[in-house]
Amino acid sequence: MRRIIVFILALTGAAQASAAEQRTDKILIQGNSAGTQTVQIEPGGAVRVEYSYNDRGRGDHIIATWKLDADGLPIEYEGRGNDYMKAAVEERFEIKGGKASWKNRSEKGDQAVTGKAFYLPLNAPPEFMGVLARALLKAPGHKLALLPAGETSIEEAGKATTDKGELTEYRITGLSFTPQSIWLDREGTAASVSSWFSVVPEGLEPAIPQLLTAQEKTDAAWSERIARALAHQPRGDLVIRNASLFDPRDLSVTPGTSVLVRADRIVRVGPDAGITPSVGAEIIDAHGRFLMPGLWDNHQHFADSEGGALDLANGVTSARDMANDTDTFPKRVARYDDGSELGPRVLKAGIIDGTGEFAGPTKMRADTAEKAVEIVDWYADHGYVQIKIYSSIKPELVPIIADRAHARGLRVSGHVPAFMSARQFVENGADEIQHFNFIELNFLFPEVKETRNRDRFIKVAEHAREFIPDKPVVREFIKFLKDHHTVLDPTMNVFEGLFCGNPSAVTPGLEDIVPRFPAQIRRSMLSGALEVPADKATAYREAFPAMLRLLKAVSDAGITIIPGTDALPGYSLHHELELYARAGIPAPEVLRLATLTPSQAMGVTKDLGIIAAGKLADMVLIDGDPAKNIRDTRNITTVIKGGKVFDPVLPLAQRDASPQSIRHLPVTP
Repeated sequence: MRRIIVFILALTGAAQASAAEQRTDKILIQGNSAGTQTVQIEPGGAVRVEYSYNDRGRGDHIIATWKLDADGLPIEYEGRGNDYMKAAVEERFEIKGGKASWKNRSEKGDQAVTGKAFYLPLNAPPEFMGVLARALLKAPGHKLALLPAGETSIEEAGKATTDKGELTEYRITGLSFTPQSIWLDREGTAASVSSWFSVVPEGLEPAIPQLLTAQEKTDAAWSERIARALAHQPRGDLVIRNASLFDPRDLSVTPGTSVLVRADRIVRVGPDAGITPSVGAEIIDAHGRFLMPGLWDNHQHFADSEGGALDLANGVTSARDMANDTDTFPKRVARYDDGSELGPRVLKAGIIDGTGEFAGPTKMRADTAEKAVEIVDWYADHGYVQIKIYSSIKPELVPIIADRAHARGLRVSGHVPAFMSARQFVENGADEIQHFNFIELNFLFPEVKETRNRDRFIKVAEHAREFIPDKPVVREFIKFLKDHHTVLDPTMNVFEGLFCGNPSAVTPGLEDIVPRFPAQIRRSMLSGALEVPADKATAYREAFPAMLRLLKAVSDAGITIIPGTDALPGYSLHHELELYARAGIPAPEVLRLATLTPSQAMGVTKDLGIIAAGKLADMVLIDGDPAKNIRDTRNITTVIKGGKVFDPVLPLAQRDASPQSIRHLPVTP
């Protein structure tokens, strides 16, 4: 998920300087200074940009030059440096004789160009989003074709007056699932802001909260229009008839079942013949389809308005956010809850990290026991249910954080901090571990202690095949985790892509759906795989299959696994579940892991986890039988959250006119 976010945000930044030959933009992550972008106009009009930032030892460093034509369209581009994961970047583009050609780490192509078209580099500095905005404002109808593919447009959304003058918010459509905002001043210089990543001209930093607040209002208004159009609230009771009901408690599937829903709760579940709909009730005839509790994604970071909608479209009705900003994110959760934005139910985990070069993207940082306790208390007082300890926390603070969190009724999880093993992390109070690589790294400790850098991925790729389930040290650690009732949030899908060895490949598991995405989103769905040293090729190739074998051993030992993705919302969860089945976990048990198990782990079984009287009406109707073929979870026809009906296939206006008959068609992945 981090690479997707960085791709989108690395295309949002300051426009071409027109009032000065050179300027410097500041890059901030979660309000913390993270880097700079220097924009220089060369003699003759060419632009040279150097862009660099640090995010926990990762981050782009790009030096790019380009030339534009009279319409502000790129005619030449060259970029060099490294991408977010430090892979080498060398990218070129040119238009010559009516033909465009381009080459980068993941793409190579050419095509004839007869009209106006704008090339978007794959690893552009933020300045290039400003170039696009200025070109769109010049273009007829404020629209442009994109290269390699797609179309984009721009419209004005509002204005803000700052100490540096008036800025106009524009929304660019066609780059992502939702419009992207950019702010332009009267000279055309631009700023981009978000709760995660902001790029602003030097001196404009104090205005970021003001711009962010205005931008949030624009986003919220857009999201509310979408939510009102796509959510259907029955006027009376809702009855689902003739369903094959999956019960994760005993893994049974019962055909001919009806479910009666009143408002947001399930009132009764039983045989079709035993439930008589009330007058005016809306009926969904399942036609024998598979009905199961709503899915959980236990590892997300809701960064914008698209995440919640993608979750609901894929049957995810409950989620856990595993670190976010503390200012804007709670407002988004409130909008999910009141229905003004599409999204699942969200449980919030609050991150806490130390300081230094590798510190995480958060303002919640502590190097002393007093500060750590203060942060834990803040999260407890603001409705968070869990503390996520991050990689730069001093090991000696872990038991202090864990004890305070437990005293306040919060769970404790996280990355295993550097200079600490997973065993020590659990011994010092952790209830749960995020990411399966930290399980693998336990076997490399103390040889590998510094895990805040890329070694937490690279060393696993090099050595994972060595840790077979039958190895005594592995068996002993599995028993340790079981004895301590440790929960694992593996995010296996992340490592499959990182270790696949092919940066040009579509992210594994998304091959069927990505061709249906808008063109520029398709580009962001490439794997971004780590560079594989020639002498490590076999180790990298064998790493992920070895991790799956270890996951199966962990499952067989009875260790609690809760599926999470840390990747593209919704779609990635289906693949995460498929990976569990590929590891050898039976499909019905995988469905339990995605429904009942997280409800138990998070202590919310009073309301969630099963389809039964008294529970919240969160359900998914599926065309197929995922208890036999886990891939059928992709074939969602209807999603119900709190009694509201969401149809992933048809907009509300295309349903049958009769409120007693709602048409549901199978979705093709």
